[in-house]
Amino acid sequence: MTKMRPLRPAAALAALYLAACAAPPGEMADLVLVDGEILTMGSPGVVEALAVGDGRVLAAGTSEEIRALAGPDTRVVDLGGRTVIPGLTDNHYHGIGGGPGVDLTGARSLADVIDAIAAFALETGPGELILTNWDWHEGQLAEHRLPYRDDLDRAAEQPVVVVRGGHEYVLNSAALARWGIDESTPEVPGGRIGRYPDGRLNGELVDRAKDLVTLPEAAPPDPEAVLDALAEEYAALNVRGLTSIRYPGGPPGQYRAIERLRDQGRLTLRVNYVLRAPRGADAQPLEDALATWPAMDEGDAWLRVGGVKLGVDGGFEGGLMREPYEEPWGEGGTFRGLQTVPTDRYVETVRELHRQGWRVATHAVGDAAIDLVLDGYEAANADAPIDGLRWVIEHGFIPREDHFPRMRALGLSVTAQNHLYVAAPSLVKYWGEERAAWTTPVRAYLDAGIPVSLGTDSPVVPWDPWWMLHHFTTRGTISAGILDESQAITREEALRAATHGYAYLTFEEAEKGTLEVAMAADLVVTADHVLECEDPCLESMEVDLTVVSGRIVYER
Repeated sequence: MTKMRPLRPAAALAALYLAACAAPPGEMADLVLVDGEILTMGSPGVVEALAVGDGRVLAAGTSEEIRALAGPDTRVVDLGGRTVIPGLTDNHYHGIGGGPGVDLTGARSLADVIDAIAAFALETGPGELILTNWDWHEGQLAEHRLPYRDDLDRAAEQPVVVVRGGHEYVLNSAALARWGIDESTPEVPGGRIGRYPDGRLNGELVDRAKDLVTLPEAAPPDPEAVLDALAEEYAALNVRGLTSIRYPGGPPGQYRAIERLRDQGRLTLRVNYVLRAPRGADAQPLEDALATWPAMDEGDAWLRVGGVKLGVDGGFEGGLMREPYEEPWGEGGTFRGLQTVPTDRYVETVRELHRQGWRVATHAVGDAAIDLVLDGYEAANADAPIDGLRWVIEHGFIPREDHFPRMRALGLSVTAQNHLYVAAPSLVKYWGEERAAWTTPVRAYLDAGIPVSLGTDSPVVPWDPWWMLHHFTTRGTISAGILDESQAITREEALRAATHGYAYLTFEEAEKGTLEVAMAADLVVTADHVLECEDPCLESMEVDLTVVSGRIVYER
């Protein structure tokens, strides 16, 4: 990728003059930013000032030229040398985290987990079910392992279900008894029931094995309270510079709630919403779901339907691999992960969605899972070409060289997230050092010509976009050091993937993702120089100002 550098003086003056003159004669800006380092991520490169009007970039140029566009009602921000970048994005955002039950986000050891559950138990009645939140990972614990059945038995006598990410529960003995799960319970296709070395159940229920447990449904929330919670959540994202997010598989009810928030004028970031297909995606449930969904591409610049999400394998503990897991997880060379939907059912679902005009995105972690996704997409492509529709592989942890030509031929995009930042110790145990270190090789994807955008998978991984940028530019992790530094990308490449790359993913590259003239004025002012500050500065970067469609939605 060509690095952005200030233009040579003569060419720069000419380009800046033309850019500044892009504003119609007599039109005053709503907002101008002067005396800074503005990374337009396009033409004319790095400039020192920017003018915004009617939600778009009016002009880019010298501070003197841009000040001339300020009227009596214009907000003028003196950057004092600070950096401005296009608004940040998250390509795979489920929610901000938290949730009901025991909060494990601050746990740093198994003792912390046990103490938190024990304290919560003191406030509950005998036999009452205890749940944990799910935005935590064992990689944050000193022991780098999950709390298992025997650990949880020490925490509480009543049933306990530890929710870990979107792919796993861990139960104590009382919870196993509540749902009648014991050593005689048969394995669930597409799932895994965990055991200790002596054969006893250790409480783990992975992927489809979670279906053995039916958690109580929460009472329907008040519709206005839902909107208030969404507005509060999005305001928190604005604080860290997020201006666009993409939901990778959600229910139509959530889409309609965000739609109401937009209609009330309370949406402070842009949302691309991908609907979730029914689990297993059998023909009748899929047909029933399609009848309730909003239409593909329904929406506007603030909220739009972006497709439908499927899945073919598990997560950290169940990614479908060509080769077995490391022992003891490999079970004597027999365990290669979990295929969560039969091949023929997946392929037919992809073809049916394509016939009905839907854009498909599929969760695939392991290399064998990517094999399956490519087989399904190629089957759909044989019915009618998908190149140009920008179908998606979500995650794509373990691509292989033979995958890249197939991806290019289909015109696929990959959404990459910084799972390794948190989960590195677990992935080393499950898959071995070589596969773990290769996880989400963005450098390899870019070198192979595969379009990539960046995100977090929050709350599976914390949602802070600066942690994401730090990880992909350094390959640093919370507790396992640096893994395969050769897969690090430059800061400019990371910024491009988190701005223009996202816009390409959502077919909006002509509207946003850069700060070129006429583009949407979604931008962030940072407290330090994004391209030049010393590592690990990105990890703790402060945001001073966030602007969406020309409106200041956060100011520090």
